[in-house]
Amino acid sequence: MRRREFIMLLGGAVAWPIAARAQQQGRVPRIGVLWHAANAEEEGPLFTGLVEGFKKLGYVDGRNIVLEHRFPNEIPERFKSMAVELVSMKVDALVSAGTVAALTIKDTTKTIPLVFMFIPDPMGSKLVDSLAHPGGNITGLANFAPDLIGKRLQLLKEIIPGMSRLALLINPNSQISPVYINVTRGAAAALGVGVQTYEARSLDDIGRAFEAMTRAGMQAVSINADGLVYQAKDIIAKLAIERRMALSAYSQETFDAGALLSYGPDNIATTHRAAVLVDKILKGAKPSELPVEQPTKFQFLINLKIAKALNLEVPATLRAVADQVVN
Repeated sequence: MRRREFIMLLGGAVAWPIAARAQQQGRVPRIGVLWHAANAEEEGPLFTGLVEGFKKLGYVDGRNIVLEHRFPNEIPERFKSMAVELVSMKVDALVSAGTVAALTIKDTTKTIPLVFMFIPDPMGSKLVDSLAHPGGNITGLANFAPDLIGKRLQLLKEIIPGMSRLALLINPNSQISPVYINVTRGAAAALGVGVQTYEARSLDDIGRAFEAMTRAGMQAVSINADGLVYQAKDIIAKLAIERRMALSAYSQETFDAGALLSYGPDNIATTHRAAVLVDKILKGAKPSELPVEQPTKFQFLINLKIAKALNLEVPATLRAVADQVVN
């Protein structure tokens, strides 16, 4: 794994004195965090990572900072009501996890600084004007690059040389889904693999999607960064192994649920960087002068137990370059 720092671009714009005044007056800053799952347990290491990120900077929740966590459970109405609640508390800064949370907060306040995490396409989602110059009261961290999809498919094809049918599980309510579909089809075509898209708008749809994949004889299933998919990661992994389909994941967290492989950004590093951006804002930095950061730290993970269960042989060349091999 290449260990590199996040790319920092240059930016500029408007002053945000609220948090700076909190620091100057010595009062304990209050940070609102809008997640996407049902609770801290479902958010798992991402929740822990953000808290640890603040701790590394000397912030201890309940002592010299207050973290107001809200969990909408992927319910649209709750995203809105919880965003309104956090804004009404006059928090000093906001943190959002995922596109829906970020867009909801953007629609709720134009003044309280927002640091977003795990946004596949900040510009396409209309969150920022540009990566270098976010504009307004928003900055944060992206987690997507089109070439990641091609790399995951290439790795999957090396483990399953005869793979010709790939299922792509997407949430059609996610704004980034059309991009995932187009990029996946293009990358798969170059490898001689056919792609069939399966939709899931809710947790209840996951099982039905896998039933359809089984009927169609899918050999593997690929998932992409989305709040619903993350929330359903354990269900998806269980269904994939039951249906004897190789699961290609996009992060350590979705891999740990039971995937064959994963290639993607280090999301824990992202949560730590989010805390750093909040810290800068609390110390008087303008969000518009904090460029959107893109990850350059990636992880390639392989689960040999899953491979054995699926009667697959992982080439030694892949095992040698993987950042983590589960035996």
